[in-house]
Amino acid sequence: MLHSMTGFARASAESAPGALTCELRAVNHRYLDITFKMPDDLRASEAAFRQLIGERLNRGKVECLLNFRRALDASSDMQLDTELVALLGKRLGEIADALPDADDVNPVDVLRWPGVIRPAEVDAEPLAREATALLATTLDALAAMRRSEGERIEAMILSRCDEVLRIADTVRARMPEVLEATRVRQRERIEKLDIEADPARLETELALVAQKLDVDEELDRLASHVKEIRDAVASDEPVGRRLDFLMQELNREANTLGSKSADAETTKAAVDLKVLIEQMREQIQNVE
Repeated sequence: MLHSMTGFARASAESAPGALTCELRAVNHRYLDITFKMPDDLRASEAAFRQLIGERLNRGKVECLLNFRRALDASSDMQLDTELVALLGKRLGEIADALPDADDVNPVDVLRWPGVIRPAEVDAEPLAREATALLATTLDALAAMRRSEGERIEAMILSRCDEVLRIADTVRARMPEVLEATRVRQRERIEKLDIEADPARLETELALVAQKLDVDEELDRLASHVKEIRDAVASDEPVGRRLDFLMQELNREANTLGSKSADAETTKAAVDLKVLIEQMREQIQNVE
């Protein structure tokens, strides 16, 4: 089953230390690239968070946003650094003596001074456990979204594979007719030249032309690649890179088929194949 690399998930949880919110955003990327935005209270757990995400996701550019809002506690919040306040008061007094015409200082302005209010310390261990559990829940939601998108991509790829085989079968069925038409045209050209051709030499030349136009090998490889695509899609392993390689192989066969084309119908078939391959390739860029 395919999994997309794109997705978004958000979850929240209330705990004793406060409210936690986790957001995960993922887009396609060649490798697994994880970035974090989190408060300093959780920074020590970044390695554990990174490992948890790496166990669930294989590829993609993932942005993890963890937000923590402290619960209000009248007994511990808004703690003042009284020593700093006293020092500020002393310095403000000196400024008032030097500038007697200056306005009195608003106590609220003192509270805004860095370090005057000390935030209550949070026990990092319980907070980290709560954040880890919330991250796991968010990863479940993200994985579900990526799986749902992967199912849509899988259905599209399989339908295009069916169409590739249909076009290949059509070309294969027409090849005897195309080769016979080529032989007729060659004979008509010789007749217009009004020369006597060696029958054996003519048959040899016609056989060489038929060999150059023969596309059985390309059609067989197309069918083989389609089988590999179906096998990869059915796998539980990440197959995005393998599918991308198979698209290159399909495109190579379509190009060869076009270069060997002897009529408009075969040329159109080669173009239709390239359109189908490009449609698959665009979607496969999002496959994990």
